[in-house]
Amino acid sequence: MSQVPCYTIINSPDLEVPNEMQLKQDLEKGDTNHKIETLKKVIKLLLNGERYPGLIMTIIRFVLPVQDHTIKKLLLIFWEIVPKTSGDGKLLQEMILVCDAYRKDLQHPNEFLRGSTLRFLCKLKEPELLEPLMPAIRACLDHRHSYVRRNAVLAIFTIYKNFDWLVPDGPELIANFLDTQQDMSCKRNAFLMLLHADQERALNYLASCIDQVHSFGDILQLVIVELIYKVCHANPAERSRFIRCIYNLLNSSSNAVRYESAGTLITLSLAPTAIKAAASCYIELIVKESDNNVKLIVLDRLIAMKENENMEKVMQDLVMDVLRVLAAPDIEVRRKALALAMDLVYSRNIGEMVLVLKKEVAKTHNVEHEDTGKYRQLLVRTLHTCSIKFPDVAATVIPVLVEFLSDTNELAAADVLIFIREAIQKFPALSALIIEHLIEAFPQIKSSKIHRAAVWILGEYVEGPQILEVIDAIQQTLGDIPMVEAEQRRLSGDPTDEQNQQQGGASGDGNSSSTTTTTTTTTTTSNAINKVTSDGTYATQSAYSLAPVAKAEKRPPLRQYLMDGDFFIGAALSATLTKLALRYVELQPESSAQNRLTTRVMLIMSSILHLGKSGFPSKPITNDDTDRIFICLRTLSERTEEAVSVFMRYCREALGKMLDAQHDEDQRVLKEKQRATAKVQPDDPVLFAQLSNGRDNQLGENVFESSLNQALAGTKTAQLSDISSPNNKLNKVTQLTGFSDPVYAEAYVNVNQYDIVLDVLIVNQTNDTLQNCTLELATLGDLKLVERPHPVVLAPHDFCNIKANVKVSSTENGIIFGNIVYDTALNTNVIVLNTIHIDIMDYIIPASCTDTEFRQMWQDFEWENKVTVNTSFTDLHEYLRHLLKSTNMKCLTPEKALSGQCGFMAANMYAKSIFGENALANLSIEKPVDDPDSKVTGHIRIRAKSQGMALSLGDKISSSQKQSVQAA
Repeated sequence: MSQVPCYTIINSPDLEVPNEMQLKQDLEKGDTNHKIETLKKVIKLLLNGERYPGLIMTIIRFVLPVQDHTIKKLLLIFWEIVPKTSGDGKLLQEMILVCDAYRKDLQHPNEFLRGSTLRFLCKLKEPELLEPLMPAIRACLDHRHSYVRRNAVLAIFTIYKNFDWLVPDGPELIANFLDTQQDMSCKRNAFLMLLHADQERALNYLASCIDQVHSFGDILQLVIVELIYKVCHANPAERSRFIRCIYNLLNSSSNAVRYESAGTLITLSLAPTAIKAAASCYIELIVKESDNNVKLIVLDRLIAMKENENMEKVMQDLVMDVLRVLAAPDIEVRRKALALAMDLVYSRNIGEMVLVLKKEVAKTHNVEHEDTGKYRQLLVRTLHTCSIKFPDVAATVIPVLVEFLSDTNELAAADVLIFIREAIQKFPALSALIIEHLIEAFPQIKSSKIHRAAVWILGEYVEGPQILEVIDAIQQTLGDIPMVEAEQRRLSGDPTDEQNQQQGGASGDGNSSSTTTTTTTTTTTSNAINKVTSDGTYATQSAYSLAPVAKAEKRPPLRQYLMDGDFFIGAALSATLTKLALRYVELQPESSAQNRLTTRVMLIMSSILHLGKSGFPSKPITNDDTDRIFICLRTLSERTEEAVSVFMRYCREALGKMLDAQHDEDQRVLKEKQRATAKVQPDDPVLFAQLSNGRDNQLGENVFESSLNQALAGTKTAQLSDISSPNNKLNKVTQLTGFSDPVYAEAYVNVNQYDIVLDVLIVNQTNDTLQNCTLELATLGDLKLVERPHPVVLAPHDFCNIKANVKVSSTENGIIFGNIVYDTALNTNVIVLNTIHIDIMDYIIPASCTDTEFRQMWQDFEWENKVTVNTSFTDLHEYLRHLLKSTNMKCLTPEKALSGQCGFMAANMYAKSIFGENALANLSIEKPVDDPDSKVTGHIRIRAKSQGMALSLGDKISSSQKQSVQAA
């Protein structure tokens, strides 16, 4: 069944179908406004599938002669959508009258009427209607107004493309028209027609004015770029003739022309000068364009260029230009620019890149913006990667990064410590410099988590005389020891040692001290505040009648953490002090010095224990922290060989193994990305070196072919071979009615990202003709039916295909249901259809994120769905693989962490939808080790930002589990 061509789609709510007689009366006797409203109603009814053949003559007699411009525009839509042929395919007699009316409109003195009529004629598919109008259309080419002339060119172009026998001299006519035109829109339309109808004439025109191309308008320049691209790909020998023109268009005043020219240049030539010119043009576009979407699109083009090995080498010299993009305020643009620069940087320009990043860090210090924290974190990670990739710059990066430890942004400070931990392990020569800066920054740290990690690094890597320096720094940030006595003195109002030191440092001489005392006394005795009452009189209030306001006590940072009940930092401190004391014992031969330091360290630990049990902190110390501190005390007092080796050697070895595992994982991911794909597909044409002109391999990819391939493949994960496979199509066929029903129906469901196309086959299994056979559909969930399918007439044992389009707006399980209604000679019948379930897996793709990002999203997402594991699998790893396959999720837990058999498995999984929604899952399963036949048990927790995503993913997991149980 051929689809009726229609260019106009008008959205309309459900309308009441009026009587045809009423519509005729309104069109005959109503005034102009009434006719306009009635005509709108008729158009909407026609688009909804209604048929009114009797209205055509009424509209010709009473509406077509009206000269109102609104009616004229509405009539153009009406004649576009109304059926113009009878049942046997012949043109309706009434259309001759319509044709005559439009011939008059083409000769109308108003240029708007002429132009809009010409645009309407582009949509007609009936040569019988167009043939009488050709002289009038040709005459419009000489009209004084450019609006009429450019639409006349479009009309001739469309007619020549569909029915070339109506204008056999079309290309020659338009070529002569092009030579005489000055208006850019007319020249653009004429050149576009020559581009598609007669490329030789288009090339001759371009060759005649190739030196003036830079002065043309942007719309004409875009068509010229398209012509050069097509000609050079069809005939590479023409490149030398036109590539200079593309170079000149890189300097066009239009950003669109520059973008297209740069893309065309790198597909025509892989010469270093061409690549550099195109990349520089892209960078200039990003810097100068204000729209963030444009910046991201052009950045994606640069990243795609970088994937080509030949282009990457040339682009390495443009790293500093890429860093100019960091001036953009958008965090996504900055993230992509930094990632691109990091991939392109090499040993010659790493120093310059680090200087730029240092300046960017300095710019973010006093800037309050919602994305400033994320940007600082991004800069830290980039500097971290620079230092690991190029160890020579690590010494200059470390002082800059250590300043972040006192930052209020805990994530940026945590990234700095991760970098410091890796750098101090991999570059032992820098350990002294790192420790020195870390000790300087230690008192300014504001977060318990950061202090904890910094203490671990200091305890693991400090050696020699710096041991005492670190212990002094720790004691300074802890305050007075023992802490319980200090808190009691503070509570009773007695000055502590810290306050005495502060007062001693503040009073430089006796005079200033006495002056301060006198002033304070005077203020206390005569501090009377005058206040105005409601009636205007003064009231005096003495300082003695005011209630004392308690001031918040300011304690040293580590003491404050302990008073807030965070004794995990106390356990970490104890482990660090134990390592420092054991290392000092190895270095210091004198037993008195050894004992002095050991007792000092043990006093600090016992003081933390005492404070935890005293009741001063907001929360008491936990049993875990108490046990860890007791282990440290016992290790220092007994110094057994096994315990000492754990503190002195095994901790650092564990870190080394973890860093090695991370490096191996990164290398594995990198190899997977670089894994060579098939350079030549089986259906690609074979190139013979003896027959080629030697220039074919110098051309880049064909953009038209690659875009066509992507359109055919639909989603990014689909392959062309899968799309064309008949088995793949059969898997997506859903039976809608039974074989014994009068009408058999089945649907092929084709999901293409945001669109679902239902191709429904309807078969008449009866001996009767079915009139008005209509497919009525409805949706449940975030699905929306675009248009209602038109009714059809089915002969006995005939069949037809009806297509229906559905739009998808979010990742939820959607349902499409409905029925088939048809009329027979006796009555109207309805057949209810089977429901079509839209699978959520068509929208979900695997993705990856860091552990920090996963934890942050897990904390932020409020919707959780807990699914109990009910399966016939007996192996933990097999169940995990089954789960990943059925949910399209990616396992974030490293493979090494999951290896082995211990009877328990915990793994994190992550995926994203094509709509940008995130889905997190945590798998926690177990089985008895001693019983190999026992089934896997446990649960899966799913978290998402939207309720629909969490529920849909849980339903998918439950259904996959049921299928596996039934199969077993």
